[in-house]
Amino acid sequence: MQYIIISSVALVASLLTLLSGFGLATVLMPAFALFFPLVIAVSATAVVHLANNLFRLVLLWRKANWAVVLRFALPAAVAAVFGALLLNTIAAFPPMTQYELGNTIYQVTMLKLMIGLVIIAFAVIELIPSWRNVALASRWLPLGGVLSGFFGGLSGNQGAFRSAFLIRSGLDTEAYVATGVVSSVIVDIVRLLVYGINFSAANFAAVNGTIVWPVIAAMVFSFAGSIIGAMLIKKVTMGALQYIVTVMLTIIGVTLCMGVI
Repeated sequence: MQYIIISSVALVASLLTLLSGFGLATVLMPAFALFFPLVIAVSATAVVHLANNLFRLVLLWRKANWAVVLRFALPAAVAAVFGALLLNTIAAFPPMTQYELGNTIYQVTMLKLMIGLVIIAFAVIELIPSWRNVALASRWLPLGGVLSGFFGGLSGNQGAFRSAFLIRSGLDTEAYVATGVVSSVIVDIVRLLVYGINFSAANFAAVNGTIVWPVIAAMVFSFAGSIIGAMLIKKVTMGALQYIVTVMLTIIGVTLCMGVI
């Protein structure tokens, strides 16, 4: 069952990412969280997210503006370390509260609450029509990198801040997309290194190596989703899709805050 759910979500999430601009990590992470501890779910999602971005990087890296990458991605990489470390710290906190619904006991943890609130915040931001036009002067690129990297390290959600700060950096469309991909890859690599260093062997042993094949399946289906999305991109009404996905993300964020997933 976990293969079906994770693979299906990876396929649909990758397709939606290409069509609507929502992050693959935001949608895929809760699917992993259904079957694995949340800390493991975040790191597994990071692997899939990195693989998907590397696939795009092979095609686009020559178009990246490396001056912008240095000003934006380097601060993002540093901030991602702190976000990832905070993730490990918060994951060790005991449950804040628990409640019973039906015959099931649900626990509300600090980590689930924080990530749930971040997801809700990003969903609400995407719901605001004027957000797509929000941008700051290029001198604020390092600050944008810090915000994007920190949230990327903490929960994998970095796209909204990255887009707002890069969109008016004097880049053409191809350079904008490529620079964003390069920056995302750098943050993914850094946070995965931090996850790997700080997660004890016991954490990974707890899933008995069963995380490997679901991650591989998610990679394969995310690539397939990108291909399908590329074929459908001209046939989808973007406004309707954006609102539908926003509602989905809000539901995911609320259920995380409630400890349901």
